[in-house]
Amino acid sequence: MSNFKVGYSGLPLKKNNLTKLKITGITSEGSGVGKTESGFTVFVNSTAPGDVITAKIIKPGKTYAIGIVEEFAEKSPARINPDCEHFAQCGGCAYRHINYGEELRIKQQQVEDALQRIGGIDTKTELKMNKIVGADGNTNAYRNKVQLPFGTNQQGKVITGYYAYHSHRVVDCCNCLLNPPIFNEIAEFARDFANTHSLRVYDENTRKGLLRHLYIRQGYKTDQIMVCLVLNAGGFRQESEFAAELTASFAQVSSVAINTNRENTNVILGRQNRILFGKEHIATQLFGLEFSLSPLSFFQVNPQQTEKLYAIAQEFAALTKDDILLDLYCGIGSIGLTLAAQCKKVIGVEIIPSAVKNATANAQHNNITNAEFICADASSAAASFAKSGLLPNVVIIDPPRKGCTPEVLAAIVQMHPKKIVYVSCNPSTLARDLKILAQSGYTAVAATPVDMFPRTAHVETVVLLSKLKSAQSIEVEIELDDMDLTTSESKAIYAEIKQYVLDKTGLKVSQLYIGQVKRKHGIIERINYNLGEGKAKIPQVPPEKEKAIEDALKHFKMI
Repeated sequence: MSNFKVGYSGLPLKKNNLTKLKITGITSEGSGVGKTESGFTVFVNSTAPGDVITAKIIKPGKTYAIGIVEEFAEKSPARINPDCEHFAQCGGCAYRHINYGEELRIKQQQVEDALQRIGGIDTKTELKMNKIVGADGNTNAYRNKVQLPFGTNQQGKVITGYYAYHSHRVVDCCNCLLNPPIFNEIAEFARDFANTHSLRVYDENTRKGLLRHLYIRQGYKTDQIMVCLVLNAGGFRQESEFAAELTASFAQVSSVAINTNRENTNVILGRQNRILFGKEHIATQLFGLEFSLSPLSFFQVNPQQTEKLYAIAQEFAALTKDDILLDLYCGIGSIGLTLAAQCKKVIGVEIIPSAVKNATANAQHNNITNAEFICADASSAAASFAKSGLLPNVVIIDPPRKGCTPEVLAAIVQMHPKKIVYVSCNPSTLARDLKILAQSGYTAVAATPVDMFPRTAHVETVVLLSKLKSAQSIEVEIELDDMDLTTSESKAIYAEIKQYVLDKTGLKVSQLYIGQVKRKHGIIERINYNLGEGKAKIPQVPPEKEKAIEDALKHFKMI
């Protein structure tokens, strides 16, 4: 091959250079990673670990380049023939060219790599790194929500589909394998209606045109379907006809709405909804509870995997009847309400008013009386709770892809929960936040990846954080029997002292701290320190807690 060139001495490659690569890894977006003979990094889409290829450079850079496959010298054992005709162009799926077992291995590795590289966590020794929870073969037609952009083809006809990889060019697709067949049929109906009535597609450059997105949502185990047209307008002349023909064609459609978004933004939905047919919400089920969904409500897109995800969160939370649970970024309350029966009280926080309205209605509909939902930014709400002395025992956080702000994390730490359960859709921001929390004494003790989005590059992870580090912490067991009790000791048990301090000062104190203060004042008991395998350093009672405990001992006339 006469025009074959390789980058030398790590120097950047030029456009249209050909270079031989062995693909050794996959990025978080699903692109293969290889290095030239000189060690220069090249990213190539639709490749698999083990592929040996000749790559053509299409986008050179100073520290890396992007290429496409020119020729295969050797194919990975994990490679399969893609089962979707749109895979090469569409940016929706990342792994239709490899078998599902390899996809799960890649996602597991991506989570572990992020925790180690960004979070500074040794996943082999510092936490229990569980095996990824796969989709049990249910890798197609699992989505209960789609947001399809409208576009225009070369003939000027309206199309729907997904954006091409790293672009806003719409790939014409009405048979997506990730969607239930009825979603594809509704998409085809919508574009046919648009073409019949000469409706114009929104142009991002001129900001003119009507149709922006087609939004379809279906309730799990109820089969109710909501269809929402996202428009660059408050409505259109043929909207009543659209709703009538749509509902006549699809009996499952129980709600048709218009969402107005006139903003120059990549955010899909605007804030204003208007109902054309049916109700403003549909019903979906989870763990025997029924939830109400409006267009703006957040709900996981894969209900079967959601039940697995929430079951892991429940296991990690291990709630008791005395626990107060704070659910930040609560959405429609789905996580908190499924846990409400296991704890004393649930407090949910969400910034979207319609979602909070849904969450409150969901609690009432399911006869859950120990849940309260607040419309607020997670950061300000958490800070307010910390300042007011709210002391949740367990905090669950399920933030967007950007993760938590430093203010949210700081406020959580100020509330001193015994556990934090972090649900994340982005391993990188998850690892970043875990590192920040570790600096305040909250250590990741267990992590479980969950494949919520088979065939795509996304992976969900649930992490349990505890205030005590397993290798440096101590477990304190007070062993008092009748012979050990002095007259003063019998006047107040540890639970009463803890409660007195909590009620009066808002501080949580451990049996260890109480024991230290009692011994300081000559009240002797027998304590068993279980130091574990590590060389533990016994924490000493902080001055403010020592003062509070002394006040409690005086109250109970023990000193």
